[in-house]
Amino acid sequence: MTLNQKSLSLHFLLLFCLITLPLFGIDWASGADTESQIESYIKGLRGQGVIRRDERTAWLVYDLTTGSKLASINENTPLQAASMIKPYLALAFFHQVQAGRIIYGPTSRRHMELMIQKSNNDSTNWIMRQTGGPSATQALLKRHYPSLCQHISLIEYIPKGGRTYGNRGSAGDYARFLEALWKGTLPYSKEILRVMSLPGIDRLYTDAKRVPAGTAVYNKTGSTAMCCGDMGILVARGRNGRSYPYVVIGIIESGTRNTSYSTWISRRADVIREVSNIVYLNMKQRHHL
Repeated sequence: MTLNQKSLSLHFLLLFCLITLPLFGIDWASGADTESQIESYIKGLRGQGVIRRDERTAWLVYDLTTGSKLASINENTPLQAASMIKPYLALAFFHQVQAGRIIYGPTSRRHMELMIQKSNNDSTNWIMRQTGGPSATQALLKRHYPSLCQHISLIEYIPKGGRTYGNRGSAGDYARFLEALWKGTLPYSKEILRVMSLPGIDRLYTDAKRVPAGTAVYNKTGSTAMCCGDMGILVARGRNGRSYPYVVIGIIESGTRNTSYSTWISRRADVIREVSNIVYLNMKQRHHL
């Protein structure tokens, strides 16, 4: 079998899994809880070999309207952070701005936007240098925001080629960060949210077919040859005109570095998108969207 044939076969396998979700115990009309549906979906993919045995996953769903955690799967497991560490770098930077130690001007604003929207690693390292480098930035975050950094490990600048495998974080940390951000309790919360809402391809809304067009997204993806993730807030619109924000975090970490980066990251991104679909359908049921 050629490489193209193998790729096509795996795409059909993933499509089959998505179409036959009820076979894995997922029934949209059953009222089964969000966590069980996600677990059933991932278990099905593992059974089909779509997700390998050496891959770990973490998932967290939090309804910001009701303050309810709807899914918690490996939320306290530290996994590769990849670019999902970058909103934390923004937090450290704005903490220093609020303290009057650095200035948020045209240059830093441009680097901030490039870091979050374009995931530019040169701009990321520029931002981190303003707060003293990895160890000083981690110390600042741990000192002032300990509840948001229980499993955060910031040990390196982004190396050349973007192969950042040392920095780590957990789904639980990201969820607490996003909740605090949404509530406006972090320095420059509105500006961080603005930058996280800038247009881009994500794994929570883009190509997630069941999430309605026009849903607002505030997110940061993370991608390496060993990690595919997304952490963000989606804001659903109800039929009553109200907004219903909720947090979705999905992380898939491989035990080995994947040589076919683009193929691996694309397929894992599709898994996260399908979990986002599952979550939206549950939110739709919970709030009569």
